[in-house]
Amino acid sequence: MYEVRFHGRGGQGAVTAAELLATAVAYEGKFSQAFPFFGVERRGAPVASFLRIDSSAIRLHQQIYYPDCIVILDPSLIGGIDFVKAIKPETIAIVNATKSKDDLAIPLKSIFVVNATDIALKQIGAPIVNTAMLGAFAKATKLVSLESLNRAIDERFPPALAGKNKAAVEECYKSLL
Repeated sequence: MYEVRFHGRGGQGAVTAAELLATAVAYEGKFSQAFPFFGVERRGAPVASFLRIDSSAIRLHQQIYYPDCIVILDPSLIGGIDFVKAIKPETIAIVNATKSKDDLAIPLKSIFVVNATDIALKQIGAPIVNTAMLGAFAKATKLVSLESLNRAIDERFPPALAGKNKAAVEECYKSLL
């Protein structure tokens, strides 16, 4: 089983990102489970969402404590939240940031960095980075194809918005450092 923890702020789409990814991997014949965790439920407050991916039915129903991957949608959370409190040595981080991975205070061996905010502003017209970061996830993990992500986006959003989000996914995929 592959477990992912998304960290963002309310309104950035961390929950939607997990749901879209769950749908996309299901299109590829995998089993998935996506669910949110909220603290103070307001825009801008730290939120987390969780995703499990497996080749067989998932019967586990609890938060993810030792993820294989953490996806950080908002770089301002770094330092404020202990992302590496409970991780495995091989956990990877996919971070939306303008800094290089060496300048981030994340003590992991595998860190992938992309400026998803600029990409989202350019492609979508708003700093909502959830779909863009799915492109980075697809490239870093190779667990889901761009085609399946695009199909999930088409199912979730109206055509005009889907096109913008798919462009953000593709650009983030190509831009991953």
